[in-house]
Amino acid sequence: MTDRRIAFVAADTPAAQDALAALNARYGALDPSEADTIVALGGDGFMLETLHSWMARDVPVFGMHRGTVGFLMNRYDESGLRERLARAQEFAMYPLRMRATTVDGKVTEAVAVNEVSMLRQTRQAAKLRIMVDGRERMNELICDGALVCTPAGSTAYNLSVNGPLLPLDANVLALTPISAFRPRRWRGALLPLSATVTIDVLEGDKRPVSAVADRDEVREVARVDIKQDRNVAIRFLFDPEHNLEERILAEQFTP
Repeated sequence: MTDRRIAFVAADTPAAQDALAALNARYGALDPSEADTIVALGGDGFMLETLHSWMARDVPVFGMHRGTVGFLMNRYDESGLRERLARAQEFAMYPLRMRATTVDGKVTEAVAVNEVSMLRQTRQAAKLRIMVDGRERMNELICDGALVCTPAGSTAYNLSVNGPLLPLDANVLALTPISAFRPRRWRGALLPLSATVTIDVLEGDKRPVSAVADRDEVREVARVDIKQDRNVAIRFLFDPEHNLEERILAEQFTP
């Protein structure tokens, strides 16, 4: 489809803003609320911001790299964009939904494209209890935190804390500890996409913990429930010669 209604959005960096001006001049400026395709100019952080901002519109997002980290981005090229979008391959995924309950009983919900992470707020390690589908799997994890990530998010924070890379068609989530102290050798677990993960904070008054779903943070949580949200679809567009599945596979062979 070469007659796409394209809207361009960009990060607040000189490179991204210069690209925005050039592409608007070449293809026309359109409000994202009227587009059937959104082109995001920046890095992975801005790509996530764009996905969150326009998630409710159910339109695909094509990222072009004008930022720092560009794992979710395609190469930048101003020419032949309509033809390029017509050839692009779409990848759809469902985000994680976090339901976080604070120590004073307040409940906050947020969605995550990459991961839901729990992090200690002070110098003291966190103490967490982990349940999967209502069954206790670990009665006490002493750590800096823990995260649950999607296959698309397995290349982000999860990878930096030595979590596993997940092929897109693996149909699993990764549950990964962050700097585990006890049990020291526990490396995490792979869970079905349908799993509900519940993490309780132990000694939360002494060892406060925050919960973060991509960009949304809740402080001093007592309990966090994490489950895939099948009611919301995230749609990416990638060049066929360098799609996300190939990138994740290649990342496993990167020194």
